[in-house]
Amino acid sequence: MDVVLIRGDGIGKEICESVIRVSEALNCNVSFLECEAGSEYYEKSGKLMEDGLLEKIQDCGLALKGPTATPIGTGFRSINVYLRQRFNTYANVRPLRSMKGVKTRFEDVDLVVIRENSEDLYKGVEYMYDENTAHGIKIITREASERIIRFAFDYARKNGRKKVTCVHKANIMKLTDGLFLDVFKKVSSEYPEIESDSVIIDALCMKLVSDPCAFDVLVAPNLYGDIISDLCAGLVGGLGFAPSVNIGDEVKIYEAVHGSAPDIAGKDIANPSAILMSFADLLKDNGEKKKGELLRKVIEDMIAEGKCVTADIGGTASTSAFTDALIERIRHEDL
Repeated sequence: MDVVLIRGDGIGKEICESVIRVSEALNCNVSFLECEAGSEYYEKSGKLMEDGLLEKIQDCGLALKGPTATPIGTGFRSINVYLRQRFNTYANVRPLRSMKGVKTRFEDVDLVVIRENSEDLYKGVEYMYDENTAHGIKIITREASERIIRFAFDYARKNGRKKVTCVHKANIMKLTDGLFLDVFKKVSSEYPEIESDSVIIDALCMKLVSDPCAFDVLVAPNLYGDIISDLCAGLVGGLGFAPSVNIGDEVKIYEAVHGSAPDIAGKDIANPSAILMSFADLLKDNGEKKKGELLRKVIEDMIAEGKCVTADIGGTASTSAFTDALIERIRHEDL
């Protein structure tokens, strides 16, 4: 299968190199089509992304993306937001699971955040009412709400999940969040085998840092989903252990959601785990399930062992040394 690979900025180039090497070791049926995008590409070309990038993503239907920075003071919006809107990847899925060897406050976190990706305040509809007052418009539609909520229940059914929780603030935003919650209640009745409940966003944040194991699948409008997906990443060790995918009807964009970390770029010390786990999910979702599961297992085993891990989790290994060790383990597995 053809996969568009966007290395992006900063450490993106190094961690994407890990993906290419691991893919070769797994003998995957993957051909990477590399394209440039991001702040560094803008500095040398005056363009946010390489010509033909969008067409290649449309043709392939699959992309793997490293972190990209947004050029400051240019008027350009985030590449992430642009790609999501361009390809209508309406569902952001972030599975978050505790890993042995990563010290956190909780040991048994296993939840999935499903974020509506296409509307809410992230539509970017805002204007100056007068020189002292800015208005931002929160857009929630029945169509998009039903689409993401049904996606969440279908995901739960397909993956053996037991409960879906709706995240909202309908006690205050009675029309917008009220609509989202109303649609949730109607859709949930079509999935009687899956438990459903709802939690107000502020109460949810308190409960997540108190007892995250009480949750299974969380479905949320765009803004809340953005916030809680990062919060939940913190529960399992941070964004360096948070794979992610943006899913539309025709395109899936897998990505590392952490930043480009320009302060450590080129030093060969970045942790490639997040993008490797995103690549593992890409394989599992697209006909290479056994190899995707193997890659995830090998990453988890290495981190649990702790002998060859990067500095962010207490080790001394470089990015390339971590990748070397990962490949050595893969070669000893039954492919």
